[in-house]
Amino acid sequence: MDTVAVERFEANRDRLASLAYRLLGSAADAEDTVQDAYLRWQAADLEHIEVPEAWLTKVVTNLALDRLRSARARRERAAGDWLPEPLLDGDPMLGPADTVEQRESVTLAVLLLMERLGPVERAVYVLREAFSYSHAEVADILDITETSSQQHVHRARRRVASERVAGEADRSAARRIVEAFVEAASSGRTERLVELLTDDATVVSEGVGGKLSRRTGAGPIAANLRAGFKPTPAKRRLVGGSPSIHAAVVNGTPAMVMALGDRVVGVVALGLRDEKVVNLVGVSSSDRLDRFTEFWRRAEHDDPLIEQW
Repeated sequence: MDTVAVERFEANRDRLASLAYRLLGSAADAEDTVQDAYLRWQAADLEHIEVPEAWLTKVVTNLALDRLRSARARRERAAGDWLPEPLLDGDPMLGPADTVEQRESVTLAVLLLMERLGPVERAVYVLREAFSYSHAEVADILDITETSSQQHVHRARRRVASERVAGEADRSAARRIVEAFVEAASSGRTERLVELLTDDATVVSEGVGGKLSRRTGAGPIAANLRAGFKPTPAKRRLVGGSPSIHAAVVNGTPAMVMALGDRVVGVVALGLRDEKVVNLVGVSSSDRLDRFTEFWRRAEHDDPLIEQW
């Protein structure tokens, strides 16, 4: 393959990875999908590809859909033990963030919600909301009709609207929000935590053995957080020590980051509505934090909110 063809692909790599990540919720799977697309690009008759960007978008979208439909993916996701992989602010895989729709399409809460969508419905939503493709373009990419594209995105928007959160947080706003949350969680009083949560707040987090824990309602969540936030020797053994707790922006929302030295051992993303926390997504599996840790090591951090938990 000549240099021009390679450069053409590399110019599209970040966009393609961002598309695959939104479809799959996994940075590792997104990277594999883009690499598979590169192999197809190498084997293609490039002289007959009129619009390379459109060709690559179609290939990556359909490769990602094949992964979503695979027997392995169905088993993993149907078991209810699947969470999306968090990404630190500044990671190019997060992709476009110019509009509300683009920002919310990459939050952990929405990525988790999109598990309830069928593969095609999910692809239509991502292509329309995050990448602003027309219904005609979406129809061509997915080999469906424009009417079908319109119907899919309408249904997807209704479902995603239930998880709509405030606009993208900057670093200083995230620190204020997370600081208040950490202070309330470590205070020993659940009343302050309840005040920070919406009545219909939800939390999804990984427990022992990777099983997901789900709770709904400000009261039960506050009580659970208060108990979980209290450090014990057993909990410290489980995470390998006494982590520091930081504030960060993760997938566009404020988040708590727990780190042992330069290794991230946990992330809790906070979705906001009306200046209160409406959803929490907690990730602690090391295989979902590898890329996050890599970017964390290269990033500058504010002083930790808690030096040693």
